Amino acid sequence: MNLDTKTMSSEQEEEDFSFTEIKLPTYQKLINGTANNHFPSIITSKKTLNLSDFINTIQQQKPWLESLVHINGALLLRGFPVYTASDFNQVVEAFGYDELPYVGGAAPRTNIVGRVFTANESPPDQKIPFHHEMAQVPEYPSKLFFYCEEEPGNGGETPIVLSHLIYEKMKVRFPEFVEKLDRDGLIYTRILGAEDDPSSPIGRGWQSTFLTKDKSIAEERAARLGMKLEWTEDGVKSIMGPIPAIKYDKTRGRKIWFNSMVAAYTGWKDGRNDPVKAVTFGDGTPLPSDVIHECLKLLEEECVSIPWQKGDVLLIDNLAVLHSRRPFNPPRRILASLCK
Repeated sequence: MNLDTKTMSSEQEEEDFSFTEIKLPTYQKLINGTANNHFPSIITSKKTLNLSDFINTIQQQKPWLESLVHINGALLLRGFPVYTASDFNQVVEAFGYDELPYVGGAAPRTNIVGRVFTANESPPDQKIPFHHEMAQVPEYPSKLFFYCEEEPGNGGETPIVLSHLIYEKMKVRFPEFVEKLDRDGLIYTRILGAEDDPSSPIGRGWQSTFLTKDKSIAEERAARLGMKLEWTEDGVKSIMGPIPAIKYDKTRGRKIWFNSMVAAYTGWKDGRNDPVKAVTFGDGTPLPSDVIHECLKLLEEECVSIPWQKGDVLLIDNLAVLHSRRPFNPPRRILASLCK
């Protein structure tokens, strides 16, 4: 594939950057009405680097990398010597963000090394709908890292979409719905077993969700999140909300579609859960199915779908970007790390 190298400023050239931004129009979108801003930003190296060189360059060029994430929402690092989960862990640590404990999330995950976990372990034939990571709880990551340890056999792309664009377009198409959503927020309801269920996209059990086997400690940790637990014979019902579905991104001065509404309504389905009952308006009234599915269509229309290559590292600003997962044929192994 031909790479169109983006020209840097003279100040950047004087610093002898090892990284260069490239354009791959097949899966980038022009944003902000300027030829210099593409979603996502894609970075490669101008010269051969070993892992140590790569880590040092990240640390040296972090302000520039962060500026790209701030402007464009997501950053794909491609063609670097990241061969193992341990290598990926070093890359994450090089950025210097604090780790966010995975408490309250729905996806089944396994810790691999350090602050690296598997991405959602749900079966490969299942699509994971668009969502902001952990938008259904008040403590969510500000940044997400994904890493391709093994390329998909077929499919398995990670579509990403800019949240403020979805808010703006939904407000035009469904102003009354968006006004109610902004005013009332959402309530998320999920039934959890004790153990993880890898056959479900929301199969994380309550013991791993709250990092304890003690029900009283689980209740304390749920309460700190503003979550109510109702115990049953074989598990627990978690009720979260009302919680805002639209937020204001202070760093960029715009409203964002910060929720897991479409993911819950169309994807929170397993032996315990009915997705239509999994999410309601904050006043308890049901969501209109036609609007939810129009929102899903809009997300698909506006997204960019990232086809993974081995060694890819994708950094997402969780306040700017929703993400999802396409079904795939194994093998595919994507790892993740969550940051405060």
